[in-house]
Amino acid sequence: MRTWMTRGLALGALHAVAQVVVASVRVHSPESLTMPRTVALAVLVLAAAVWAFLDRDHTNWLLASVVTGLVAGLLGVVGQALLVDATELSSLGVALTGGAAFTALLVLVPATIGKALVKASP
Repeated sequence: MRTWMTRGLALGALHAVAQVVVASVRVHSPESLTMPRTVALAVLVLAAAVWAFLDRDHTNWLLASVVTGLVAGLLGVVGQALLVDATELSSLGVALTGGAAFTALLVLVPATIGKALVKASP
């Protein structure tokens, strides 16, 4: 399996888990939603940046970010439907378009910064 596919699948699963956890907090305790959202966002951005910084395979992070967005959208909707609430199939369209694009940017931008830090370091 190509390295970009491995990274895309792993980060997609991580994003989906974060999405389901935040959705669960939103359903069960909506007044305390700010902290879980902030922590989830920080973990997801740091995961991509650190992985790109440590990446020595010269992974194509554009492809990895697209795979991440699609996997996170699909798994996030399935996870919410099974574990949190009655999320329906109609949510899948939004998750695979706008949600996937946002997730792809949450991977691509930190990964680009991580790769730039590698080039700048001695």
